[in-house]
Amino acid sequence: MDTIEELKLESPLTQEPAQLASAFSALCPTRLVLNRIADKWTVLVVILLQDGTKRFSHLQREIDGISQKMLTQTLRGLERDGLVTRKVHATVPPKVEYALTPLGHTLKDMLYAIKTWSETNINEVLAAQKSYDALNAK
Repeated sequence: MDTIEELKLESPLTQEPAQLASAFSALCPTRLVLNRIADKWTVLVVILLQDGTKRFSHLQREIDGISQKMLTQTLRGLERDGLVTRKVHATVPPKVEYALTPLGHTLKDMLYAIKTWSETNINEVLAAQKSYDALNAK
């Protein structure tokens, strides 16, 4: 199995020589993936899709506070990255469904763990923030 240091990246568009993948490198495209999967909306969408296909309206109802525009952007980004599929049914009005791809399923346990950690530790984080803010208020 390749480690991150051994993973070779090749650009099919430019046919440039292979390079090592390292998220610590400013030029490494893995930073784009990290940006996507570290997004709060991505975490919540992937968790909701882990149990199966969902309609746009269902996702929007379940994720309190997400705007239609933000949900659309998140789903498009996930689709572009190969993590979500989008299926449009020819009905009036159109019925659009989203599901995780096999690649998207590889993320669900990690993202669920992050959500669980956040919920479990929120009081400690809030207390630390309050303490920090009190010490640094000037």
